[in-house]
Amino acid sequence: MTHLQAGLSPETLEKAKVELKENPDTLHQDIQEVRDMIITRPDIGFLRTDDAFILRFLRARKFNHFEAFRLLAQYFEYRQQNLDMFKNLKATDPGIKQALKDGFPGVLSNLDRHGRKILVLFAANWDQSRYTFVDILRAILLSLEAMIEDPELQVNGFVLIIDWSNFTFKQASKLTPSMLRLAIEGLQDSFPARFGGIHFVNQPWYIHALYTVIRPFLKDKTRKRIFMHGNNLNSLHQLIVPEILPSELGGMLPPYDMGTWARTLLDHAYDEETDYCPESYTLSVKDLEKDLSPKTMKRSQSVVEPGVLKRPEKVKNEEENMQPLLSLD
Repeated sequence: MTHLQAGLSPETLEKAKVELKENPDTLHQDIQEVRDMIITRPDIGFLRTDDAFILRFLRARKFNHFEAFRLLAQYFEYRQQNLDMFKNLKATDPGIKQALKDGFPGVLSNLDRHGRKILVLFAANWDQSRYTFVDILRAILLSLEAMIEDPELQVNGFVLIIDWSNFTFKQASKLTPSMLRLAIEGLQDSFPARFGGIHFVNQPWYIHALYTVIRPFLKDKTRKRIFMHGNNLNSLHQLIVPEILPSELGGMLPPYDMGTWARTLLDHAYDEETDYCPESYTLSVKDLEKDLSPKTMKRSQSVVEPGVLKRPEKVKNEEENMQPLLSLD
């Protein structure tokens, strides 16, 4: 076991070995293989390239070097293309703070039987007069950044439960394809987290309509991990035992305190290490060459075809310019 695995329990070490193909004997070599690919994408500012940071991307992609690098590149490219989202990405930011206080996201204290952290969203809590969908997305990304520091969660991952009870058609009409696509790109395509399940409960018909629209943007693996429970909480409890769930989800625990996770982040004054601004992305390949292995310096830059990881046209964040997915007319 290397120092990079020091935070893992014996059970999680075995899980990393069996499920993720993590080998302590080749760990540093695996990390360097990913780092060596950075030179192929001079259009992206890779603001972190340390061992511990790259390791979380390898774990998220089961130590497939190319897929781990693709995810690493998309992580920074997403931030580079959506600079406004990542300015002042702090728990004290007014929009983020209010979203956190309303339980976006909620974080349960107990792990599931697979060691995964359980996130809950009570959709009806969205106060659209006080903060936007983008604020909710920022609060979720900030929360994931805080939690993914835990190596146990890098291996075991997360579970998301969304309770759509009392989420009105009017609220749903504020969602747009661009906003939903922005969320999918940020969570599915650009973040090094393993999501073991996404559970919808008490969803109305118009949430099914929304899902039909976003389904083409979801990877097959993601689609297979989305469970539509409706009002049947028993099917949820077959996967996540009620002993660790709050009463709102048919669990045996007291109602969830929406401000719990907000207080955790605010008490620790958690924020992103780097404020993503245009100047942050002026790093050149030469700035990174000191971290590359000698063989990479001789390698042609055609290892990864230019543009192969390029994203679609930048998503506009100005919600007032976005067309609604559901019309109230």
